Amino acid sequence: MKKKKNPISFLSRNSKPDEFKPSSHHPFPLCRFKPVANRLKRQAGYAPRFQQFIVSFAQANHRITTRMQRSIYGHATDVEIRPLDEEKAVQAAVDLIGEVFVFAVAGALLIFEVQRSSRSEAKKEEVRRQELEVIKQRNENLATEVELLRHKLEELEQLARRQGLSGIFKFKHANTEGINLAKPA
Repeated sequence: MKKKKNPISFLSRNSKPDEFKPSSHHPFPLCRFKPVANRLKRQAGYAPRFQQFIVSFAQANHRITTRMQRSIYGHATDVEIRPLDEEKAVQAAVDLIGEVFVFAVAGALLIFEVQRSSRSEAKKEEVRRQELEVIKQRNENLATEVELLRHKLEELEQLARRQGLSGIFKFKHANTEGINLAKPA
């Protein structure tokens, strides 16, 4: 009988007992960089000059973290801290390199996403600003048109008064006054 694959599991066991490899449908893409980080760790352990550099770096890191832990727990910090043996120092340094690589990629992705999002928001804001500008321009055009119509109406009223057609306008005003008088009753 064949075992069914768990569709919920996004990590599958590799041939090595303590390593996981990301599956192709993993929701978080950073796990895809873990093999790259592991390769960096292996390569860092082989180069002798680089190995000497990372040993001194690992020793310094060991001293700093030990002092911090001792001060956090309230222990004396002025005691001599025994250095790591070379093999442990190399392993600690290459582990640190791998983690720094993964976090650097994560930070770069985060920065990229924030910048992309801000550019998108800036574009949306520009579109909104342009739409608002169009509405303001349309409002100004309508206000100008209303003012122009008022001036034309005033000119027509003046022309009508000069030509004796004021009776038509008086009749119009009289009708509206009659309607207003009828309402209160």
